Amino acid sequence: MNITYSKQAAKIIDGMDVPTKQRIKLGVEGIPNGDIKPLEGYSDGTYRLRIGKFRIVFVIDGDTVVVRKIGSRGDIYK
Repeated sequence: MNITYSKQAAKIIDGMDVPTKQRIKLGVEGIPNGDIKPLEGYSDGTYRLRIGKFRIVFVIDGDTVVVRKIGSRGDIYK
């Protein structure tokens, strides 16, 4: 499965410390396993992955996972 990151998601990851980057990388590479739920109100099959206090919003497009946003629990859904 291929993984692509939006500009916004890549920028957030670049600003994180190394252990957090590794946790997020392992979580994204482990899709479809993990704490994944579909987001309500989105018709295009948008999901969220929970990794600790972080949420990763992504879409599965064929054989590609497109990571759209990464953020803390309180900020990601705004």
